[in-house]
Amino acid sequence: MRYSLRQLQIFQEVAQHLSYTRAAEALHLTQPAVFAQVRQLEEQTGHKLIERMGKTLFLTEAGEVVLHAAQRMLGEAEDLDMRLAELRGMARGRLRLAVVSTAKYDIPARIGAYNSDYPGIEVALTVCNREEILSRFAQNADDLYILGTPPQNMAAEVERFAENPLIVIAPPDHPLATRKGLSVADLSVYPFLTRESGSGTRLAAERCFEEAGKSPAVRLELGANEAVKQGVIAGLGWSVLSRATVALELRHGYLTELDVKSFPIMRHWYVAWPKGKQPTMAAEAFLQQLREGTGAAGVGSSAAGQ
Repeated sequence: MRYSLRQLQIFQEVAQHLSYTRAAEALHLTQPAVFAQVRQLEEQTGHKLIERMGKTLFLTEAGEVVLHAAQRMLGEAEDLDMRLAELRGMARGRLRLAVVSTAKYDIPARIGAYNSDYPGIEVALTVCNREEILSRFAQNADDLYILGTPPQNMAAEVERFAENPLIVIAPPDHPLATRKGLSVADLSVYPFLTRESGSGTRLAAERCFEEAGKSPAVRLELGANEAVKQGVIAGLGWSVLSRATVALELRHGYLTELDVKSFPIMRHWYVAWPKGKQPTMAAEAFLQQLREGTGAAGVGSSAAGQ
């Protein structure tokens, strides 16, 4: 073989980001070093793999072929490393997790508990939106995937492992902050900060209003939980977020949870992996931890067996 796994790894990063700079940051290399490796791979394959049109990079047909092969070979190499690590009794190894952005408030505590039990296992955590998670799932890029809604129309093994309640939040001085037994109609007259279109949290809130025959008074649409939190803290309106997302702010009094009859909306966290894929020993150990509730972060997750 005229090219190395390292070259394929570098090319895969460039192909996924369509950016030499972002690939270099992900790999902790310089941009010229990444560019040079891709050019060398092109020379060795005898094909142009990446084309530039203006400021945008595109994969050529040959680039698509090489990317698919690289994903397959790098995946096999990772699996080989894990199987060899298993023969050493999990003394070393790697666990690849991909989680939706809201889960980043809960999963670190679970990873911490896992690392205490298996200090030799390196955990690679990728945080992204649902669309990116499903793309990674289709590419078999990770060992396990954490989502708020199981993958649809994909062959997957899925387990529910924790509750994920959605609550109504507001600044402590909001006119509704001290009232009890609020209705959705009470909320509808005050400015509402919503997540972006396609967000599971937004869909759940909209469904609640539809069932009540009301519409929220949307003031701002924001693309991240952090932006929503800061907007509510600044007094721009009320919102609906996962309780785990705002646990710290609730505890310190920056936010308050409104007492609304239709809330909390109970959702759940799910762990998934491709159907037919045998979880590695490291992945199986993490699955067992999720089943037992080990490392659950108090406010965001209830007891074991959820």
